[in-house]
Amino acid sequence: MADVTEPTRTLTGEPGGLSTLVRAALPALPGVNRLPGVRKGPASAFTGLAYAREDVAVQRERVDAYAAVCGFPRKDVVPVTYPHLLAFPLHMAIMGDPAFPYPAIGMVHVENTITAHRAIGVGETLDVATRVGAPRPHARGVLLDFVTSVTADGETAWESTSTYLRRGRSVEGDPAPGMAVDDAPTGGIEWRLPADLGRTYAAVSGDANPIHLYPLTARALGFRRQIAHGMWTKARSVAALENRLPEAVTVEVAFRKPVFLPGTVAFAARRDDDRWTFAMTSPKDGSPHLLGRTTPA
Repeated sequence: MADVTEPTRTLTGEPGGLSTLVRAALPALPGVNRLPGVRKGPASAFTGLAYAREDVAVQRERVDAYAAVCGFPRKDVVPVTYPHLLAFPLHMAIMGDPAFPYPAIGMVHVENTITAHRAIGVGETLDVATRVGAPRPHARGVLLDFVTSVTADGETAWESTSTYLRRGRSVEGDPAPGMAVDDAPTGGIEWRLPADLGRTYAAVSGDANPIHLYPLTARALGFRRQIAHGMWTKARSVAALENRLPEAVTVEVAFRKPVFLPGTVAFAARRDDDRWTFAMTSPKDGSPHLLGRTTPA
């Protein structure tokens, strides 16, 4: 990924929410996308952006609500996937920045890697920073890597890379192969997912993308009905393994087919020494919704 040349911009107050989503979505609307302050810059000129939040408090109420939706037990440390929620407003701020060349609507989260270096306690105060560099080539468009670091007292406690696909014109270069999971398990325990899961997760995560909310809003964006958040499928999978993972761990996933709501998925995991391979699949034909693996960090 290319180096970010832009200075880091700091968000203050309580960022995110509906206004941030609307601002990030406006460049996708014909006509509106030509207005000053909305019009996007050219992809060829984009070298990167960086945003940060300082002194972010890890609040008990929010952690408990997230844990309940994703299947984690209530603890005095946060679930491994929880800090993604602290980074999500930064993702949206970057996508809503006029310098970012693509609208948020149409960005597809295809891979996510999290490394927890230590447990993060409820009540801690953290600094969160996200940067993205120039797009890199993909067979169906471009990939953009949103790299987040969460620090406390100057030391990194948690890191992640969220890779988004933007379909359309690509950039020069040879596409790198995506994450591959060999011999992923199938079958396993089945989970029935309710129709309102997307709305429930949106309420605790701040990710109110219309594709997750209602059949009508999902159909407007090309889906036959609403779909589960990819990061919920990762969190639910990690929750199923939570008490068997080390405190310092890397969890990588590739998001495959969407999970339509309501629906039923199957989860299976296999242990190989100190590593786990896991998958969320369709009970009907075994096709993958999510493929993942864990390794000690």
